[in-house]
Amino acid sequence: MRSTPAGAGARIPRRAAALSLVLAALAAAGCTTQSDDAPPSTAKAADRQLLQIPAADRQAAPDVRGETLTGEQTALADYRGKIVVINVWGSWCAPCRAEAPYLKKVFEDTRGQGVAFLGINTRDATKTNARNFEKEFGVTYPSLWDPAGRQLLKFKGTISPSAIPSTVVIDREGRIAARALKALSETELRKMIDPVLKEG
Repeated sequence: MRSTPAGAGARIPRRAAALSLVLAALAAAGCTTQSDDAPPSTAKAADRQLLQIPAADRQAAPDVRGETLTGEQTALADYRGKIVVINVWGSWCAPCRAEAPYLKKVFEDTRGQGVAFLGINTRDATKTNARNFEKEFGVTYPSLWDPAGRQLLKFKGTISPSAIPSTVVIDREGRIAARALKALSETELRKMIDPVLKEG
């Protein structure tokens, strides 16, 4: 019978535990980089997190729909004819907390111009955590309750399922016009929306 080197049995659980800690830290920090799911770009790495898509190259947005954090049913199709800003977030995500005030401000400033906001809340253990986040930051636009990330997976090829926070701008024809794979400043968010607003 082959012998096992001393300590080998203990090393495997320790390695697994260390890997779990690293993955948990990345999830908590919300730190992600562009993955193979994101569109290719020849821009610098820092710029690849933000992408504006010319009208001729836009593709239809997926059929996002489901139950909101307050129990209503909603779908992206309900907003057809409007510009829609979809923001993927989680209450556990520090960068999501950092960008929340900017999302709220731009939502309030642009809703009279035909811009709607729709959140996708993901990976939260309970709706209570997510609703407390909305209360803390004064978020009044709806968010889909998507703890398993099923709605997020529909954006494969546009945003990575691990890119939280991320934001997508949908034009009036229901096509993806811009996307960001990072927490946004107010200026960055407006730069994503303004060109689409000017399209008339």
